[in-house]
Amino acid sequence: MGKILVIGSGISGVGATNLLKSKGKTPVLFDANTSIDVAALRQKLISPEIEIVLGEVSRELEAELEMVVLSPGVPLDIPLVNRLRDGGLPISGEIELAYGYEQGEIAAITGTNGKTTTTTLVGDILKAYYDTVFVVGNIGNPYTTQVCETTKTSKTVAEISSFQLETARTFKPKVSAILNITPDHLNRHYTMENYAGAKEKIALNQSKEDWCVLNYDNAYTRDFGEHCPAKVIYFSSSSKPENGLYLEGEDIYWDRNGEPEYYMNIHDMNLVGVCNIENVMAAIAIATGMGVPKQTILDVIRVFKAVEHRIEFVATKRGVDYYNDSKGTNPDAAIQGIRAMSKPTVLIGGGYDKNSEYDEWIEAFGDKVKCLVLIGQTREKIRDCAVAHGIRNIILEDTFEAAFATCVANAKPGDAVLLSPACASWGMFPNYEVRGKMFKEMVHNIEE
Repeated sequence: MGKILVIGSGISGVGATNLLKSKGKTPVLFDANTSIDVAALRQKLISPEIEIVLGEVSRELEAELEMVVLSPGVPLDIPLVNRLRDGGLPISGEIELAYGYEQGEIAAITGTNGKTTTTTLVGDILKAYYDTVFVVGNIGNPYTTQVCETTKTSKTVAEISSFQLETARTFKPKVSAILNITPDHLNRHYTMENYAGAKEKIALNQSKEDWCVLNYDNAYTRDFGEHCPAKVIYFSSSSKPENGLYLEGEDIYWDRNGEPEYYMNIHDMNLVGVCNIENVMAAIAIATGMGVPKQTILDVIRVFKAVEHRIEFVATKRGVDYYNDSKGTNPDAAIQGIRAMSKPTVLIGGGYDKNSEYDEWIEAFGDKVKCLVLIGQTREKIRDCAVAHGIRNIILEDTFEAAFATCVANAKPGDAVLLSPACASWGMFPNYEVRGKMFKEMVHNIEE
């Protein structure tokens, strides 16, 4: 029996390595980073026998391999992966690997924005009705760490990124959902066609017995509905699709063959913004497809609170409302953040450059943004774009701390301060969670 090379030593790589070892395989955990603390890494592995390789994969090791498993953060076109693929080795991913051991039914959710909120909400709904539910994937809980606990009656809700879907081959959820597709990760996928194609692989193996929940208002997902292999259920906040959920005034309905059925008023939920109304409609469809009755779905939605770091109200200090939308890591997500604001807003933007364009985000400011405070690698690029769109009150800062102090100084009672960067956090923070937590700590430390 040959060895299986797992590339990437983060939580996904560790999860895949441990799963393979538990199934009697011979994994080798590889990372190109030679400065990794091997002793600390070994503490996370289930067996001291597992081989760890840093730096380079030798030709000798390569000759012993039968398969390669990529962590989501590893691009498919780096020289090492190209070499291994050209050598005839099958290239798999963490989601594909885990799915091979899944025993129950799975709901899988992807999209540029709204994945975490929708996945968490669907997970809560299913937990209110079924005994055994796992919430896994890109949400910080690798599928590989939980799949061995699944049973014939368990349900799994998975948040799945485009990176994870690139390597999908046999993955087949009972219900899939693509919440939206807007420009993101083009530094990895290069073109929107590649990016959309990766997202659409979530339904690759579905049939008309399965459901695919799609956003009718998004051109990519609406077009995909025309040739999707599953039964399509649309949702829309701006029109009325046949056989789908829609918003009429402040009420959510589900049209089934021309018969509209009332579900709920949007003021009966704690979430704010059109993006969250869309997430709720998607969750209703997904949970229904997974067999949960209407009343249970509505009961959970009414008590559900916003996911941390996604248009999350932090506190009111000196008459100013502070909102943490650190998960707004691309322009489209940040558009939803600014749309949710109802007061004059001081906005923190900027961060790592993912080759995004910022015009639509800045156009969404309308007359809401009274001051734009920019940080990070993209600050000049965003400033130039904002100036071209007529924005005048722009302040560039070198550090996150300085940006926050500037916001406090510029916000007056009745205003809002919003952290919604439209960029990834890398370069200044390890991830968006650390950025959001720092923002919240700073807010709580403001003296009244």
